[in-house]
Amino acid sequence: MENRIAKIIEILDRNKGEHIEKFDLRNSDYFVDYVVIATSLGERHNDALVDFLKSGLKPEESFNHVESSDGWVVADLGDILIHIMTEKHRNLYDLDSFLREFEKKGRKNG
Repeated sequence: MENRIAKIIEILDRNKGEHIEKFDLRNSDYFVDYVVIATSLGERHNDALVDFLKSGLKPEESFNHVESSDGWVVADLGDILIHIMTEKHRNLYDLDSFLREFEKKGRKNG
């Protein structure tokens, strides 16, 4: 699992994804094991990063679903969610703080 996360982070970093964070939620009651969040340079960059991930992770990973809307893309790999957001959306929704709380609870339970 750690190798998969490392590869996702490497692809995002190599293609100018910024402020990449990973959240280990395995011991929490969150619905996936890991979440990776990256900030993009803009909406077109969101789509480009997803394309880089799809080509870079084939054939090992299958994307169950990719949802894209106004500055935010979510890619569902089953046990991993990848959020790619513009800086505006990342600051507005502050998903990092939300997930950090789940991660803390998981550490207490684990």
